[in-house]
Amino acid sequence: MAAALLKDPELLILDEPTNGLDPAGMAEMRALIRRLGQGNRTVLLSSHLMNEVEQICDRVGVIHDGRLVAEGRLDELRGEGRLLVRAHPIGEAQRLLSTMKEISSIHAVDGTLHIVVDPSGAARINRELVNAGIAVSELYAERASLESIFLKLTHNGGAENVE
Repeated sequence: MAAALLKDPELLILDEPTNGLDPAGMAEMRALIRRLGQGNRTVLLSSHLMNEVEQICDRVGVIHDGRLVAEGRLDELRGEGRLLVRAHPIGEAQRLLSTMKEISSIHAVDGTLHIVVDPSGAARINRELVNAGIAVSELYAERASLESIFLKLTHNGGAENVE
């Protein structure tokens, strides 16, 4: 990498740059890659380590069978905002939330409500529930991992194609 940087390239292509490094070395390499990508240089990172890609990259491309199947900012690939709410009584919480026009949909799953809404509305949602006498024990933004996005885009969830 040092030899490549001596030429001050506009494009730097890295393939698994943290492979073989200890945790401290990995953290230092991630910080270096982020710094290298600032300004007028483009850094293209090829990696199967999804967590690392999430920490480093501001844009992501997913390649499957030699074709680019998706590309964009990670938040674009994740799609709509979602909140998970655990409240009691859950039926009353669902009824109240269904009256809020900013909520696109609500699904009850295993004692929780999964809500399609801009996560910035979490405080208002919490306030409405509490003011209605509903106990909120959990409320957080659900985030699809890059791994789940990758599997969905390349293997319809991945499970049926694992050999």
